[in-house]
Amino acid sequence: MFGRRPDGRRMKDVDPVVQITPYLMPMRCDAQVFLEHKLDYEMLSRYIARKAVEGEKVTFMQIIVAAYVRGVSQHPEINRFIKNRQYYSRNNLSVSYTILKETQNHDSPETVVRIEFDPTDTLLEVRDRMVAAVEKARGENADPTFIDKLLKVVFALPGLPGVIVALVRLLDRYGLAPKSLIMELPFYSSMFITNNASIGLHHVWHHIYNFGNVSAFFGMGSVLKEATVDAEGKTRMKRWLPIGVTVDERVTSGAHYAAFFADVVRCLNHPELLETPPEMVRYDKGMEYHVPKPAKA
Repeated sequence: MFGRRPDGRRMKDVDPVVQITPYLMPMRCDAQVFLEHKLDYEMLSRYIARKAVEGEKVTFMQIIVAAYVRGVSQHPEINRFIKNRQYYSRNNLSVSYTILKETQNHDSPETVVRIEFDPTDTLLEVRDRMVAAVEKARGENADPTFIDKLLKVVFALPGLPGVIVALVRLLDRYGLAPKSLIMELPFYSSMFITNNASIGLHHVWHHIYNFGNVSAFFGMGSVLKEATVDAEGKTRMKRWLPIGVTVDERVTSGAHYAAFFADVVRCLNHPELLETPPEMVRYDKGMEYHVPKPAKA
């Protein structure tokens, strides 16, 4: 209320051309834009193998999340969201994703983790945060996550889910939803990502939820093989890791999105850039935020 929310602060200096878009497209589903990028699977595989020799295990998904974190560190405009047709600058850099509680069992129940990152995080720090969150949520003796506990209560009585969701929507519209709630729910994140490759599915262009304020959704898919022509004119099969990207076009201008994705792609093509912190971090005015670095193993 009055321009402040538990997860952000209202922006007052938004370009008028950008600012009018929530009135023309009130919901995120109105404003979804779909992009696709194909990662060089072979190059990244070699990089992951080199890191393994150095004693550092990293995954494709961790590299993608690290590239996203680095992109936001240089382009804070991407980390904004719209609520009640007003623009807000997010006061955290967070990523959510769904995991199976038992990786080898497709009938295993799912849960969702939400992780906050610091804009200065390196690839290994991003990895450490993700590994810690998954280990906490996974396993027979793992404690139920916040979302698991909440859903158990919500579905305790018939009709209660509709009442609870409607109440949260109403409070959220005016910035009155409790911080303890929205900072735990995965629908209030900078980005949501799904790893369809882990279950053998193609990449998807996933919808962005109207509930909450997620402004971007990344969908990894199974490896693709395509015939390519090399510099010598010879045809060979090349493997790619496809990513479907869905964003809310209202969040910022196309020029900002283009600059952001150019930096993300550069980091994905040269993952060694993610091994060191960025030289500088850009924030929206008055919106600097930090998260304590993960403890060393």
